[in-house]
Amino acid sequence: MSEDRPQDLRVRTKTFALRIIRLYAALPKTTEAQVIGKQLLRSGTSVGAHYREAQRAKSDADFVNKIEGGLQELEETAYWLELLVESGIMTEERLKPLSNETEELTAIFVSMVKKVKSKRGKGRDE
Repeated sequence: MSEDRPQDLRVRTKTFALRIIRLYAALPKTTEAQVIGKQLLRSGTSVGAHYREAQRAKSDADFVNKIEGGLQELEETAYWLELLVESGIMTEERLKPLSNETEELTAIFVSMVKKVKSKRGKGRDE
């Protein structure tokens, strides 16, 4: 089952990026919405790229670095989603599913980093 997980997360992060792209396309054409939207588009579509880079990492430290890069992009994505709601550009109800997925992906990425760091810490003790 663990062999399926990387492929599932690969698909999940790509689906996340596609949802971000569709959201950007649906934003109003006002300057404010487009500026926030472009930031959201950049950060939200970068998550999957960081994950894919991490799958080709040369070491545990490289893996952690790339996943932490993905975490930074997820945090930015959460911020831009919040701004879309708090500025009144989009409703919270409309963005809630995407916000929830941002939180879930963040939790998964944090868990991966902790697991690798824990494994590295144990290796030093032995």
